[in-house]
Amino acid sequence: MFVDSVDPDIAPSGTLLGLLQRGRGDGTLHALAAPRTEALAALRQCVLHDPRRDWQLEHRSLYYARLQVELDAGLDAFEQHLFHPDDCPVDDGTSCADSGTETRTGLCLSVLGHLVGYGDEEALRLLRRYAAAGANWQWALDELAVRDDDEGLRPLGPAVLARFPHTPEGDTALAAAARDAFEPRPWRLWAEDPQRPRQAERLRRVREQGCFDRWQRQLSTPGPRPGWSVPEILDWAQDGYEAHPPQHREAPAARCLAAVAGPGDRPQLLAAARGLREGARAAAVRHLAERGDPAALDLIREAAADPCESVARSACASFGRMRSAAALDRARQWCAVPEGTLPAGLAAAAAEMLACCGGPADAEAVLHALRDTVRREGPDSDRLRPLVDGAGRLRIGCAAPVLRHVYRETASSQLRGRAAGALAATDPSFAAGFAVECLWDCEETTREVAAEHAATGDERVVERLRRLATDPAEEEGVQSAVRGRLSPDGGR
Repeated sequence: MFVDSVDPDIAPSGTLLGLLQRGRGDGTLHALAAPRTEALAALRQCVLHDPRRDWQLEHRSLYYARLQVELDAGLDAFEQHLFHPDDCPVDDGTSCADSGTETRTGLCLSVLGHLVGYGDEEALRLLRRYAAAGANWQWALDELAVRDDDEGLRPLGPAVLARFPHTPEGDTALAAAARDAFEPRPWRLWAEDPQRPRQAERLRRVREQGCFDRWQRQLSTPGPRPGWSVPEILDWAQDGYEAHPPQHREAPAARCLAAVAGPGDRPQLLAAARGLREGARAAAVRHLAERGDPAALDLIREAAADPCESVARSACASFGRMRSAAALDRARQWCAVPEGTLPAGLAAAAAEMLACCGGPADAEAVLHALRDTVRREGPDSDRLRPLVDGAGRLRIGCAAPVLRHVYRETASSQLRGRAAGALAATDPSFAAGFAVECLWDCEETTREVAAEHAATGDERVVERLRRLATDPAEEEGVQSAVRGRLSPDGGR
């Protein structure tokens, strides 16, 4: 009926490995019931080979750390992975992001960080050692910054600063590392360490130089300046498109146009929006759409069919940001035309607008788009996010089967969480079904939905709620929902 996930690195959803890779609550429950050797092998595979599609959006570290504690697993595999020869050299003070080091070791380091939070001394020693000698040292240092004490952080200063040679280039890299640190606490400790005055002096000097360099860059910016006219802004947007690699400047150009363009500039903006210069066209269309110009919707329709992919994509994105009554009416018209009449991107943007802003009368169009997207693109399509949210917002009961399919099969824990929220609004069986396993999910928002809806008739639910309420690593939103359910009048 629907296209399944085809990611070769993700195991089928019905296997233990597949459940753990997706971060599903059932993964933890099955791992605790499986033979320990099998569970440990699957857990190590996940931690050492990050299964996430986007590690910056999806969470797994706390999920895996909790299972690591439950299984009483050792850290030998972690140590071998972190200090493997594949860990790239760091003699220039960089984090080797371009070589994939962050992706290779980031999840492992984050799991270790949570284990430190649970009181694991071995994990703490391993993190300290890696921060001093490993390639992805900045990640390890950020984990330690929120969990280690001052006495543990201060001795790391000489090892970290030794990565940066005493040259102008080394000082520049050192200033950038200190400036870009997610957690500044270690750098502050090193800069104030009375036992190492030369270290403190070097950090003070490179910090001052970094501030001066940033001030100089701000003075010499090549971007728009006060006094620029509409043609100059459009030329700047076009110059970015023609650069190598191309720089998509339609967003900042549209903001600049909003500041300088007046009624008398409309003819040249309309001409640019129909012109042949791709960068200028995208900027003009976006500006006119944001200003609610009467011609904007027709211009978007024309630009969405442009052979230039960047122009078409920008036009569809401009339409997706509109929220006027006229745009909503046009979305209804576009969703009603025969299939294949509109460019695919514009048809998708119209359906997304109905999902975000439409009313009960638009439920059929949203349901059709949801089913069609899953059928054509599978359960991992980025287009599904607003459609899943829309099915829940409009309470489309007929969408429950396809939402359950997305929940089970998607490799994206973010999308699964959205599906869980939609199922809570559309599926009467959610409270006694998926909501129970969601209490063990890797995403905090999904656990929060589960804490609000899971039926307490299942004996596992109350016990899990109590554990979440006392877990120091649990997020406040989840614990707030849990406390509401555990209160005398909060049960169901």
